[in-house]
Amino acid sequence: MMDESRRPVYLRAGIAVAVVALLGALPWIGPRALSSLAFFRVRKVEIRGATYIPASEILGRLRLDSSASVFDDPDPLLRRLHAHPQIREVEIDRRLPATLIVRVRENMPVALIPVTKGFVVVDGQGRQLPIDPSATALDLPILAARDTALARLLAELRAGYPSLFARVSEIRREGRNELVVRLPDARVRALSDVTADRLAEVTPVEADLARRHLRVAELDLRYRDQVIARLP
Repeated sequence: MMDESRRPVYLRAGIAVAVVALLGALPWIGPRALSSLAFFRVRKVEIRGATYIPASEILGRLRLDSSASVFDDPDPLLRRLHAHPQIREVEIDRRLPATLIVRVRENMPVALIPVTKGFVVVDGQGRQLPIDPSATALDLPILAARDTALARLLAELRAGYPSLFARVSEIRREGRNELVVRLPDARVRALSDVTADRLAEVTPVEADLARRHLRVAELDLRYRDQVIARLP
């Protein structure tokens, strides 16, 4: 006669063997057949890489119902997420048996533009992003108007020289072919085609002046291969 106290152990072992056998057979079973199994219904969604998009917005766009399976075609989900103006790239992976992993890469904000009722946020292409600056802590440079070239310059600065980007409070055009970049303690003058690499040349000059206890009012990059420091 079987010992009743050992029956649950046998039962759990039998379930474990069945699960292992099912997982081992996955390569030979079609996704359509697997998606019909309740064992693979989506019970968890992990969202990675989102900084400015609330998780609730991503979940809302996925529109997963109680019948959704990790083996469902992900293309409709990807199209819904790609339609979000904040999302630049997105991937969806599965972790068996019941988890979807959503990895997003956002269009990062690079500037604030003043409008009648406050500010709008733009990315490195000058496109407005669905970020409410009054509800989100943002420390971004101000652009007087939407300017794709300046937005692209700020994006390059953010990517390559984040500490310098964090110090820029404003960037604007002046005259026909010049820019003025405002830093906490000085302004920088440059030609309108200045690159992020060229702007970054002010950093060692500022450091050298600080070591000598000299204050600077303006750093001028308009002359080739030179950074001219003008003191107050």
